[in-house]
Amino acid sequence: MAGPIMRPQIVLFGSSIIQMSFDNGGWGAILANLYARKADIILRGYSGWNSRRALEVLDEIFPKDAYVQPSLVIVYFGGNDSIDPHPSGLGPHVPLEEYVENMRKIANHLKSLSDHIRIIFLTSPPINEELIRKKLSATQSGRTNESCGEYADGLMELCEEMNIKAINLWSAIQTREDWLDVSFTDGVHLSAEGSKVVVKEILKVLREVDWKPSLHWMSMPTEYAEDSPYYPPSPDGTTTINVSHIISRRCLQWDI
Repeated sequence: MAGPIMRPQIVLFGSSIIQMSFDNGGWGAILANLYARKADIILRGYSGWNSRRALEVLDEIFPKDAYVQPSLVIVYFGGNDSIDPHPSGLGPHVPLEEYVENMRKIANHLKSLSDHIRIIFLTSPPINEELIRKKLSATQSGRTNESCGEYADGLMELCEEMNIKAINLWSAIQTREDWLDVSFTDGVHLSAEGSKVVVKEILKVLREVDWKPSLHWMSMPTEYAEDSPYYPPSPDGTTTINVSHIISRRCLQWDI
């Protein structure tokens, strides 16, 4: 691992909502910007995966004997699981009851990695069914917003039972009146506007939760934050401008 010190690791684990979170002003990229010089954002996103596939390789992605365990894992599965079953038996569909149990197993495995690991589950976001028909191929048929909501409810109930922090993206994104028009690139995957909702909800959890140490970006130390004579000189030439603080100020729109 690159030095000089071991930064906290925040792992994003899930399907395409995770894999594509650095595209189009995505929420993963926003988090990486916020946590620059504070924590490492590690992407473990796998387009097309459902909760069954995640379980098959969970020990490989999160080995129990790893030298360093994550400080926080943000997990998303559910959108692909909720797709209607295909007559052939192939495809990503996972029945709701099995999906919930799979997510329980994922949570239990992550909890077993460390006494200090923190977990946030993200539910399925809503979808724009009309936009899917226009933008995506027939392989994306069988998605309904209603089904996404049912899987979101199932995950929220599980997280309440297991005392896991969870964000109901299905509800959060739909609070905006024009959500159908601005939240997606193709009806499924999130636009920059949709990603802003994800970031705000994640930061809200991190600000309000009583985790020690805090994992909210504003509460974490900045690496090499001290002044340096090699920074740009101030206008009067008597000192230098600490650019690490300037970068932080640019991020204050996310001070929630």
